[in-house]
Amino acid sequence: MTTEGPLPVDFLIAGATLVTMDSRRRVIKDGALAIKADRIVAVGKTSELSAAYEAKTKIDGRRFVVTPGLVNSHIHITGEPLTRGYVPDDTDFDENVFQWLVPFHRHFTPADERLSAQLAALEMLRSGTTSFIEAGSISALDEVADGLDEIGIRGRIALRNWDQSSTDSHSSRDTDEAIRFLVDELERYPARDGQRIAAWPTLIGHSLCSAELFRAAKRLALETATGVTFHMSPAPNDAEWYLKRHGRRPVEYLADIGVLGKNIVITHLVHVSEREVALLAESGTNVAHCPTTALKCGYGITRVGRFPEMVAQGINVAIGTDGNNGSNYSDLMRAAYLVAGVFKDARGDAKLFPAEQVFAMATLNGARAMGLENEIGSLEPGKKADFVFHDTNRPEWRPLLNVANQLVWAADGRGVHSVWVDGVRVVDNYRSTRIDEEKLYAEVQVAGEEIVRRSGLPDRAKWPTV
Repeated sequence: MTTEGPLPVDFLIAGATLVTMDSRRRVIKDGALAIKADRIVAVGKTSELSAAYEAKTKIDGRRFVVTPGLVNSHIHITGEPLTRGYVPDDTDFDENVFQWLVPFHRHFTPADERLSAQLAALEMLRSGTTSFIEAGSISALDEVADGLDEIGIRGRIALRNWDQSSTDSHSSRDTDEAIRFLVDELERYPARDGQRIAAWPTLIGHSLCSAELFRAAKRLALETATGVTFHMSPAPNDAEWYLKRHGRRPVEYLADIGVLGKNIVITHLVHVSEREVALLAESGTNVAHCPTTALKCGYGITRVGRFPEMVAQGINVAIGTDGNNGSNYSDLMRAAYLVAGVFKDARGDAKLFPAEQVFAMATLNGARAMGLENEIGSLEPGKKADFVFHDTNRPEWRPLLNVANQLVWAADGRGVHSVWVDGVRVVDNYRSTRIDEEKLYAEVQVAGEEIVRRSGLPDRAKWPTV
């Protein structure tokens, strides 16, 4: 007769406050996580798990609030991190994009893009984001993927893609070529076997994609169990263009051509009608809400934004930080703070976007937008070991009386102490475990200055540098 002993695991985190984001939204005090390889094996009280599991390593979690890794549903990891803040903050959508960002993009080298991706990933990881959806890199996907793999983050990536032009700033591209572009990326970076870095069909969107390209992206996403992401309607321009060209608003047009659904993530959607919101809800389409860019670029979000209506109708609204000249940061906790507050004030209704709902948008909703709701977004047995240690030995974390309020209204990413992705500790004691941060910062500074020099774009800073 044999007696079964404790089950072996790789490590056990004990004594922490766990924000599980499970179906009951349990917060477990003196909680424990048992981890084996890249998976969470068990979640519960420290006393129970300590008795049930034999860990190779035991980690003292008493100082920490432990949450699932955050999910950034829309970020530009190249093109903007190396030019962060150079674009003046008094530019509207057209000037920001066409007079600054697009010209900058022409002067990036593959080495620049790798540096840019690593800088964006480092900022995300160090502020608690473990997964992201990329908005479309410029031209060097292999270098970007290599840099991301080294730093240890989880992401869905691609190069920006389009096949028609509505302005002088974007040349047109042959539709067949654009589709081959998508196929090639999906073949080289397939989203299977738990790959952290994989490709999605990614389009610029706006008025730059034909119906044929939109449909091809949707078809490829269905065939490869991935998703499609693109921009639409941050400002009135898109609606005006679609009404003039097609007699329908953008989301109505997308519905008519069959390009809505659960594997579609549309970013911005500030200027939408009631009918468009209804179509998004009926189709199960995901929305990536980027509040900082909307405020900074004056999109009119507080005047015309319908995000409360989207949530009320059951649309999966996730949160993104966008680019570093639109929001200037990649800290999703700061973006969550804005999501929680903007419409409380705009509508005069403090009941809108409570902290608990907003933190779900930053975790579970983002996981759903990525098509990974069964893998990430909560601390539950069987899910990926992607989680974050928030350091409570900081003034903004004390006293700790309501953890949801603390996460959304008091804390930000600067209180993130450690981060695990796939069971690997990629941030420890506020530092990356995978790269030399000082070396990266020095290289980024030089590269950013060189891109500005090559572009010839003027320095419009209002404070003179002497």
